[in-house]
Amino acid sequence: MHPAPSIIAFTTFSGLGLGLLFWLGVDPEAPTGWIAFAFFLIGYLLAGGGLMASTLHLGRPERALKAFTQWRSSWLSREAWTACAALIVMGLYAALLVFFGVQVHVLGWLGALLCLATVFTTSMIYTQLKTVPRWHHWSTPVLFQLYALGGGALLSGRVITGLVLIGLAALAQAGWWLAGDQRLAASGTTIESATGLGHIGRVRAFEPPHTGSNYLLREMVFVVGRKHAQKLRLIALGLMAFLPALLLLLPFGHWLAAVAVLAHVAGVLVSRWLFFAEAEHVVGLYYGKR
Repeated sequence: MHPAPSIIAFTTFSGLGLGLLFWLGVDPEAPTGWIAFAFFLIGYLLAGGGLMASTLHLGRPERALKAFTQWRSSWLSREAWTACAALIVMGLYAALLVFFGVQVHVLGWLGALLCLATVFTTSMIYTQLKTVPRWHHWSTPVLFQLYALGGGALLSGRVITGLVLIGLAALAQAGWWLAGDQRLAASGTTIESATGLGHIGRVRAFEPPHTGSNYLLREMVFVVGRKHAQKLRLIALGLMAFLPALLLLLPFGHWLAAVAVLAHVAGVLVSRWLFFAEAEHVVGLYYGKR
């Protein structure tokens, strides 16, 4: 599928921000005063900025509020509701810490759970799509949660926890890529089933259905070369997990920690680009693109 920058930014930064807010919520001795203000500000800028970036992918961004009306059937609508609930609850929790130095643990845990719920609803927007076999698997939500928790742990200063979680995320990501490469073929969907002509035997595309481009080709059919994808996978794993681990295992320095976090974010951005670029929508079979 077309890897739109707005969706890449949304899934990357909102997950990092919500992950940071999660760790602030479950911290038994959360920071107070201006230190708390700085941490929560970073979390809200990442989470809120990422969520706002997602509206840029809409044809009519001014209609984004209508997403709240379809919560019974739409994971996008559920994401909107859980995101608002998480940010409101964490806002109250943050206000008590920053202005009064009071930590209400129940409020923090509730906000933390809502942050994880928001990440889960985001992942389910993609997991539910049977038309994209690479995404339609239980491992997709697990991957989103590991990225959010690992990145959030690094941002909150939990070095060991962060290294363990991003290590697990790297393993899960590698397995997700390898298994995902086989899912379109394993789904049983072919050009014969896509065109409905399987009863006549083997089918091949003679000419494309359209002489020019259209919305489906622009948004649902994006082809990335296998060699190119393999290189990007290695770059993503190196930046997301291996480089931060090397830097953070050295004697501590604030600049090393900053570079480690930036490297991790860069790696997540590359993996998110691949998440969309390698997603083979079955409509590509109809156009002879798969």
